[in-house]
Amino acid sequence: MTRWWRTPLSRLWQRIWEGLRPLDPYRSVKAALGALVSVSVIITTLLVFVAMHSATEIRVITIFSVIASLLITQFVANSLTAPLDEMTDVTRSMAHGNYSRRVRSERRDEFGALADAFNRMAADLEAVDTHRKELVANVSHELRTPIAALRAVLENVVDGVCEPDPETMRTALQQTERLGRLVEHLLDLSRLDNGVVPLHARRFEVWPYLSGVLKEANMSRGASTLSGLAGSGTHTRTDVHLHLDVSPPELTAHADAERLHQVVANLIDNAIKHSPRHGRVTVHARRGEGPQSLELEVQDEGPGIPESERYRVFERFNRGGPAPSGPGSDGGTGLGLAIARWAVDLHGGRIGVAESPRGCRIRVTLPGLESARS
Repeated sequence: MTRWWRTPLSRLWQRIWEGLRPLDPYRSVKAALGALVSVSVIITTLLVFVAMHSATEIRVITIFSVIASLLITQFVANSLTAPLDEMTDVTRSMAHGNYSRRVRSERRDEFGALADAFNRMAADLEAVDTHRKELVANVSHELRTPIAALRAVLENVVDGVCEPDPETMRTALQQTERLGRLVEHLLDLSRLDNGVVPLHARRFEVWPYLSGVLKEANMSRGASTLSGLAGSGTHTRTDVHLHLDVSPPELTAHADAERLHQVVANLIDNAIKHSPRHGRVTVHARRGEGPQSLELEVQDEGPGIPESERYRVFERFNRGGPAPSGPGSDGGTGLGLAIARWAVDLHGGRIGVAESPRGCRIRVTLPGLESARS
């Protein structure tokens, strides 16, 4: 019985409290200024009333009222401008590259809301600065590795240590291709950040399209094995079997074929990288909820992704998976899944790690004609 009336009363009190917010000097600067004027007028009126009923001269009363008003005004002014002074000091620190400082947000008025917004902005700027530093460090590392390997090969040829035979040239070509892939990925991400990538969606048949993508993946692995391109990001693991499952077989979808190719190719590449020996990678394709929509899943039999790490899978330069000595240590750039997420977002779709009893399952949902209409 008590609970029956306590909830409506609490809601009523909350509405009254919110309605009185403009009158609360602790939650409104306007109310604080109004209280300042009111207190000053009250003090002056009281002093004048005292002067009228006593022998005190009016000028003495005037001096006391002015002094009291100035003291109260100074106190309130310091209280109101203290957050602004603190924000100014923190802003100067941020201008010199220090994004770690924050302002106190203990107040409940407009300055407290401003302090909260200021702290969120500072946190965002700190995250952007950290990402910029990590990006420079990661790109420098990724560029240094193939350049150093290519330089070593060319120095050996120039110094006569090895002959410029086809095997040596294939090793040099391997590092050049790896360098080219990294530059291409960075250009894709640059276009993403600048918002200059158009989307050319069209209707296509899913089975022959995905069959071509898997065929290219098999051919790339075979060519890499023949040419000895180990560690280039194009896998030489011919022990991993690729399987395609499209239901119904006549399934059609509406999407940008080139961008979708980036998604599927990168997901297959990542699945092969983390598959066990003689493992299996399966690409499932189903009809989505909307017209010409598509739901894709790429399933491997690897160790899977811990739930605590799933939110970082699609971050740039993130490299999940086994230790460097495991099957997934191929020197990838860590950009493939970030580009896959970008291409899916470009379609207005969703990509994420789905629950799976074994291995890792990445699910992609494309809205089809709904995104084209929007």
